[in-house]
Amino acid sequence: MSYRAGAAILTITASLALTVSLSSATVAKTLPTVQFSPSNQPALCTTPGRLMAFLRERNPKLRAKYNNISADYMRHGRDLGIRWDYAFFQMVVETNSLKYTGDVSYRQNNFAGLGATGGGVKGEKFRSVSDGVRAHLQHLMIYAGIHVSDPVADRTRKVQSWGILDKWRKRYNRPITYSDVGSKWAPYDRGYADDMQAIADAFYASSCKRADPQPELMAAAGGRINQRANAQPRYDGNNRAALGASNVARSNAKPTGYRTLNQRNATSRTQPAPRKKQKTAAKFAAPALQPASPKCRVWTASYGGRKATIIRSNANSTTNYTVLDVNQGREDAESKAYIAAYAKGGRRIGDFPSKSAAMNKAFKLCPKG
Repeated sequence: MSYRAGAAILTITASLALTVSLSSATVAKTLPTVQFSPSNQPALCTTPGRLMAFLRERNPKLRAKYNNISADYMRHGRDLGIRWDYAFFQMVVETNSLKYTGDVSYRQNNFAGLGATGGGVKGEKFRSVSDGVRAHLQHLMIYAGIHVSDPVADRTRKVQSWGILDKWRKRYNRPITYSDVGSKWAPYDRGYADDMQAIADAFYASSCKRADPQPELMAAAGGRINQRANAQPRYDGNNRAALGASNVARSNAKPTGYRTLNQRNATSRTQPAPRKKQKTAAKFAAPALQPASPKCRVWTASYGGRKATIIRSNANSTTNYTVLDVNQGREDAESKAYIAAYAKGGRRIGDFPSKSAAMNKAFKLCPKG
């Protein structure tokens, strides 16, 4: 495992570089691009809860410290603009499902072998699981050509500041894929990309077809719901999770997609100011559209559609307003599925032609969001 650290790139020879180039040309388009965009996002069923169930099947003795690691990958991946599901699959490959059978120890919180060059060199150590996940994703960022302003890993800082990957990236006139990363990250392992894809295929063939056993992990990942009903979802490679984000060109770019809007319950998010009212009427009239109680919160969730509805629910003396993106013709079914799984006792109180119109109404109902 340790030679898959991305550290060996410091000493790649000319002949090895040629081998890498030929290998990457063969599998370059097999895996998705590293940087996510509206058309390149995790599949709808790829939730933190299902990923944890999959990981525990592969490692029944999984340490308790990793109970939220899938949520960390989702949360940091969204923040950094990285296709986090394949980063998770890469972690499974690198750590042998967190069994750590190579040079790196589980105590290091190093999920990508950063700085581990083989021969007993253990590489870097990070103070928490979250920091280790972020270090992994930041290292993927520099492979994708995204500048990291404050790297967690010393290895990332050095590779970036020394421009080690610059010449390699110039070979590609397209976005960098996970297959490309594999050819450089693990130059002596030409099956590295196949290993990642095998893990992905195993997940989609098993855990992704089951009900989410831990839907609460979505809250740990930022509170966004990115699945249909919590029962027997069907994997469709063209049905993306709407994890939200325009193409992030730099590490300090602000996410523009769907997100939890309440600062008290979201990590690294900025609560937007209340928006001006639009003259867009809801399809439903108004008994339910009354101003909220003093304690209220605004959330967003998505099924990937262009229309929107507002779900009102109550929990712990708080009125929650969820702006739910829904697909035309499925507004009723998707609203009911969301309420059944995540807003028990809630009601659909208004339909809107767009998310922005629904957001305006939600912030009118709950000005402090």
